Amino acid sequence: MFKKILVANRGEIAIRVMRACREMGIMSAAVYSDVDRQALFANYADEAYYLGPSPASESYLNIAKIIAIAKEAQAEAIHPGYGFLAENPNFAVACEQEGIKFIGPSSRTLEMAGNKIMTRQIMARAGLPVIPGTRGKIKDLAHATRFCKSTGYPVIIKPAFGGGGIGMKVIEREEELLSALESSQTMARQAFGDDEIFIEKYLPKPRHIEFQILADERGNILHLGERECTIQRRHQKILEETPSPIMTRALRQEMGRVAVAAARALNYTNVGTIEFIYSEGQFYFLEVNARIQVEHAITEIVTGVDLVKEQIRIAAGLPLDIYPEDITLNGWAIECRINAEDPLNNFAPCPGKLAGYRSPGGIGIRVDSGVHTRYTIPPFYDPMISKLIIWGRDRQETIERAKRALYEYIIVGVRTNIPFLKAVVSNPSFIKGEMTTHFIEEERELFQDMLRIIEKEKSLQEKLEVIFNPRRKMAAIAMALEAYRGQA
Repeated sequence: MFKKILVANRGEIAIRVMRACREMGIMSAAVYSDVDRQALFANYADEAYYLGPSPASESYLNIAKIIAIAKEAQAEAIHPGYGFLAENPNFAVACEQEGIKFIGPSSRTLEMAGNKIMTRQIMARAGLPVIPGTRGKIKDLAHATRFCKSTGYPVIIKPAFGGGGIGMKVIEREEELLSALESSQTMARQAFGDDEIFIEKYLPKPRHIEFQILADERGNILHLGERECTIQRRHQKILEETPSPIMTRALRQEMGRVAVAAARALNYTNVGTIEFIYSEGQFYFLEVNARIQVEHAITEIVTGVDLVKEQIRIAAGLPLDIYPEDITLNGWAIECRINAEDPLNNFAPCPGKLAGYRSPGGIGIRVDSGVHTRYTIPPFYDPMISKLIIWGRDRQETIERAKRALYEYIIVGVRTNIPFLKAVVSNPSFIKGEMTTHFIEEERELFQDMLRIIEKEKSLQEKLEVIFNPRRKMAAIAMALEAYRGQA
């Protein structure tokens, strides 16, 4: 087993990995940028090393500097978390060349999984269900037009590399095709350094379902059930749950079989997810996320399996000590991503200082967070504050518990999506489990419900502002004293 692991990430996922290390008796080393010098994760680690200036390109994406620090710290392995370099094959290659274990898939697997066109081809050859689409990259407008006419609109344009919905465009009519192709290629080139794109048939009423995979280096692969990730904004998830409301035993068995076969086709090792689109009773392979997922905690809650510990064990060369028959889904779990963003302004990030912070508690509540009161959320990175994970015996209890936990969650100083999440978990369609990836656009009353929630809790928010803002608190005390003197 490793003696020391360098965590090449920040925020809550860095702390999540370090907690697993601490429980396993492994030392952890953090790397931090300028703005993260006083961050919780940098102080939680056994050791911390300055990485560079705040922009990610000069710090958390600096492969050479991270490798140099790992060697200086004498770390035997690097855990990349998610985002940043987690799915970058060049980072995995750099680790392999220096004899440092990359806690994740091999560089070759990352290269295949990172190219969506290549992955589609591999899955099709393996006989797995793939969404109808172009066999390779789009060569020109004529190529795109021929495919769209043959398959019919709507279609979706996707970059071959990257994720997060960047560069994806849904096309309803031929007149939109040229501008969408150009826009998608430009965004892909700017974001991922490659403008290869492809086109898939856009399926009606799509749901996004992913299967959690564990695969050791001896060829053993199993899945730990599914997660429903349908509720998204701009193709980015904001709420996930497990099990999926649509899942049956037979469907889980078949989708799980395909997920394991997909992992085997890629010679996959470590932890990852196989993503599917489910539409009108059919499911299709979508893509591979070759890393630990943001939403991994809900799978941990219902299975009792610590996925980060399993990542570390697999990377150390140990075989899986879990068998498919050991996996049972106990109860229901929902994750709400708590973000510093303004839902009324197209979910724009809202960095700033937290004047007050109090997370919820009680039975069935887990909060994975990297912040604290007086912490400043920097503008350079993803604005996620925390992950609120809720467990219940069934879906109804979990939803009611989520409402209660969101009511208890107090964040003062920055705008957050908490009021919007309150509207989501109270929405009749969500409660019935009837949703598609267009949920936010289709449920038009969500924003009106959110406004009603904000208005209803306005007096509470004002009280919190007084409690957490020293100047307002002193002013309130002075006014109370003045009123008392007047009565006397």
